[in-house]
Amino acid sequence: MERPDDRVASALRFTTELVAWVATPWALSAYSWPLAALAVVVLIGLPTVLATPGDKAQVIVPVPGWVTVLLVLLQLAAAAIAAWFAWPTYAAVLVWVLVGATLVTERRRRRWLLSADRHPA
Repeated sequence: MERPDDRVASALRFTTELVAWVATPWALSAYSWPLAALAVVVLIGLPTVLATPGDKAQVIVPVPGWVTVLLVLLQLAAAAIAAWFAWPTYAAVLVWVLVGATLVTERRRRRWLLSADRHPA
């Protein structure tokens, strides 16, 4: 199975990641600055270091596809939940729409990452 062309999905995923990187520490900073800093390290650091071969050009620590899927789901959940605590309701609703669109457009990539016969593009 070849890696799917996912330009639209990648753009939506990256936008959602940016939201998670901003909203999560913003929401957590009201409770704990160290926890907010830890959230940044986890949300940015883990996906930077851990990657599935064939999914990124540079892989520092190779992991199976299911790990990458879980990391994406972590980012999506962080964006969806933190937006409600960090921003006004209309912004949180827009984030939920973005997360939903990302989930829908990521289906082919998720299938590819979870497939046993995965081949790099």
